Amino acid sequence: MNVDELLRDALREQAAEQTPATAGFADRVLAVRRRRGNRRLAAAAAATAAVVVAVAVPLLDSGKQDVRPSGGGIVVEKKDVKAHPDQSPPREEISAGGTTLAGYSLAETVEKSADTAVYQRTYHLLNPKTGKYAKAADWSWVAVAPGMKTAAVLEQDLPASRIGLLDLTTGKVERWIPVDHGVGGLAFSRDGRKLVATTYGKNPDLRVRTEGSDDWGQEWTSSRTGFYVLDVASGKGAWTEVKLASDPDDPMGGTFLNTRQDFALATDGRHVWSGNPMGDIGKQFYDFTGKEVPVPAGDKYLSWSVDAGRSPSGKLVAGDFAGKKWKTSSYVLDAATGAKTEVHGQQLLAWVGDKQLIAWDIGKDDKNEFHNRLVLVTVGSDKTVPLTGFREGNDGAAGRWDPLFAQP
Repeated sequence: MNVDELLRDALREQAAEQTPATAGFADRVLAVRRRRGNRRLAAAAAATAAVVVAVAVPLLDSGKQDVRPSGGGIVVEKKDVKAHPDQSPPREEISAGGTTLAGYSLAETVEKSADTAVYQRTYHLLNPKTGKYAKAADWSWVAVAPGMKTAAVLEQDLPASRIGLLDLTTGKVERWIPVDHGVGGLAFSRDGRKLVATTYGKNPDLRVRTEGSDDWGQEWTSSRTGFYVLDVASGKGAWTEVKLASDPDDPMGGTFLNTRQDFALATDGRHVWSGNPMGDIGKQFYDFTGKEVPVPAGDKYLSWSVDAGRSPSGKLVAGDFAGKKWKTSSYVLDAATGAKTEVHGQQLLAWVGDKQLIAWDIGKDDKNEFHNRLVLVTVGSDKTVPLTGFREGNDGAAGRWDPLFAQP
């Protein structure tokens, strides 16, 4: 393909409406109970090389052209948008409106014995100084704080006995926070001052042989024990136990939860919450003593399986797959009324201000829902702006990467 054809295709995809995905797409996009079918997790490998060619790409809202062959590839850079539609996984910074792709992970299932394995992630993190992504140390879990200066990390062999605070520029752990209860997951508060650490009795990423097959699946029962709410500056905080409820329909005494079902801080800063896939409303909130509480009014429409959550102002909530106006689209809900607006995107991943989001979506005339890329979508607009190249292969295939975002 020559330069003219590459440019023409890129512009056509940016302007065109999305087309139908394959049958059953909505069911596969939404998170489901693990007992309804475990997906095989294949080993991850390096992505194939992207097309390397410098082209002139129009600015997003003007008729001018901006020729930027940074890194030898296609670049879209207008005001506060940095995009590399030829890169998958990305090599250079992807960001929009201060919301940054802080990194990405590749995963593989590593066999430990004849009957057990671990779903293991390899992280590539953005260095804020160089603007490039590089393979990080051997962390099992990474959460990036707002502002892109610090990340909280866990070593391998979960649950971990300490939490590291990583300087993203130097790649060095500046401080360790020891814990008495093993930690398997981390999430920062919106202001970055608090860190919620979910504790487990066993590795939440453990996999076991699926009965009657060679596939790996989750264990039947969760080992989640509770959570810490830690002050990042001091490292201090208390552990709270949260006991598991058994599934009354399970003769083997299984739990409602997936083996990994992490806590996060609620929008009000006074509660934590997590998904409850088999519960009536799909989520559960707790106070800091571990007592169950009603869902706060503004969080009524939150979905634990939708990463974007509430908008910065708190007025809107990213919702589930829609597929009405466009075959690949999602809902955005009014946090107070639940009124729905349809927006482009298979899965809404992160807010960019209160009117835009970063999402996964397929390209024009693409009939494979797994062949998707990061795009910038706008509430009330038909336009999408490609941010990265396409992921190849089906879910769990080698080379597929998962994004990690940081808010401004």
